Amino acid sequence: MKYLIVGLGNIGPEYHETRHNIGFMVVDALAKDANKSFTDGRYGFTTTLSIKGRQILLLKPSTYMNLSGNAVRYWMQKENIPLENVLIIVDDLALPFGTLRLKNKGSDAGHNGLKHIAATLGTINYARLRFGIGNDYPRGGQIDYVIGKFEEEDLKTMPERLQTAGEIIKSFCLAGIDNTMNQFNKK
Repeated sequence: MKYLIVGLGNIGPEYHETRHNIGFMVVDALAKDANKSFTDGRYGFTTTLSIKGRQILLLKPSTYMNLSGNAVRYWMQKENIPLENVLIIVDDLALPFGTLRLKNKGSDAGHNGLKHIAATLGTINYARLRFGIGNDYPRGGQIDYVIGKFEEEDLKTMPERLQTAGEIIKSFCLAGIDNTMNQFNKK
């Protein structure tokens, strides 16, 4: 069985480790734990892991956030991965920092990456792991907040939150989305 795990973010040093790039940070942590490194390919950077017979393709799209759907569609088709085996990791302003919520479908909630994926795939019925980044910004300051760096306080708990995100991803691939939601969403 093959799975496509997509961490959303923007390429370039100016976006490195910003709130909007938490998807990149999650898949980077998963790859690092498995002693894997990413290679630059079409529409993104990829690496593969194997967990208990499941082949997992990690993807960091190089299309920039607003065109993420192009990378998702390309790698789904190239690797023949069905929609139910796709998981998108995304930052979420509506959740407090570090809160992790797995959903099997849903609206884009104003997130341009999710909006483009839904438009490209023609459905909102794909799994997503929402990683809370909080919303502590002044009126009109959303863009600066999202592409800003994490606070020192957030960075203290970041390793544990990234590890938990990795556990959710592994469970998604091994136990399925319903079991994983039941186990992790109530925490």
